[in-house]
Amino acid sequence: QVQLVESGGGLVQAGGSLRLSCAASGRTFSSYAIGWFRQAPGKEREFVAAISWSVTNTYYSDSVKGRFTISRDNAKNTVYLQMNSLSPEDTAVYYCAAGRIPAVTSTLYLYWGQGTQVTVSS
Repeated sequence: QVQLVESGGGLVQAGGSLRLSCAASGRTFSSYAIGWFRQAPGKEREFVAAISWSVTNTYYSDSVKGRFTISRDNAKNTVYLQMNSLSPEDTAVYYCAAGRIPAVTSTLYLYWGQGTQVTVSS
């Protein structure tokens, strides 16, 4: 089993940057793909980015491609989401999740963190 804890959220002005962290506990963390999802008020949870367990493959939604970067440090049991050029449309609760494959579908993930709020002011 894997427990996930997100951190790094906060309030930032449009055009600014934030780096989210997803810290995991559990000896098998390095065998899981990790995905980031977000959910804005009144909207469905949406895929943001994912990374394979081997770090070889990364995936991004079209809305964040070129602005966000996902990375992981298996030695530290941590996955990062570097978010640049933020806009108010990026405002949401951001969740990390662990699964067997780096999927865009949230139902394929087995474990979820509690989320961290990101608010981008205009």
